[in-house]
Amino acid sequence: MYLCTMNEGFSILSTALVLTFILDPFGNVPLLLTILKDVDKSKHRRIIVREMLIGLAILLIFLVAGQSFLDLFHLETSSVSIAGGVIFLIIALKLIFPPEKGGNVFASQGEPFVVPIAMPMVAGPSALATILVMSKNQSDHLGGIFIALMIAWAVTSVILFSSPLFFRILRKKGLIALERLMGMLLLIMAVQMVLDGMRQYIGSL
Repeated sequence: MYLCTMNEGFSILSTALVLTFILDPFGNVPLLLTILKDVDKSKHRRIIVREMLIGLAILLIFLVAGQSFLDLFHLETSSVSIAGGVIFLIIALKLIFPPEKGGNVFASQGEPFVVPIAMPMVAGPSALATILVMSKNQSDHLGGIFIALMIAWAVTSVILFSSPLFFRILRKKGLIALERLMGMLLLIMAVQMVLDGMRQYIGSL
């Protein structure tokens, strides 16, 4: 009867809300600004649109075939969470303790492509692991999960697409302060992801 409910026990809106929190668009704004700060500002919106579409494609691939991918390589869902925690830990330490010479923590030649915006910022380990768990536990509602994912992705896209406006307000000093704060948040997330992965693994024994 309700649009948000596929049937008893499954809600598209509540699932979309959970996925939005996992994608963490507001938390990713400072990181996105850091990645793009040395790129021509006229290219920012085009890059964001392209990377968001690539990120969506990766998320959809994992929704449809993620479990098959893990089975092919004999990987467990817990390993995805632990690997994501390690990656976030490394990024967090570089944000909190940047190199003495400065520069972008994701130093690269030219504009970013796929890494690190589409993956792991949008289609990150935590998001991929969450989709894997949802598709496995709610296998009868893949259509509903797809709609919820599209809603969460759309919300995230709007927020990140507007991120260049934050640069005009924050400027360099504000951006540096947010980099440190983002590093602390990522550090906490990294530890939590590793702990969650360990719990999943221990629980599967």
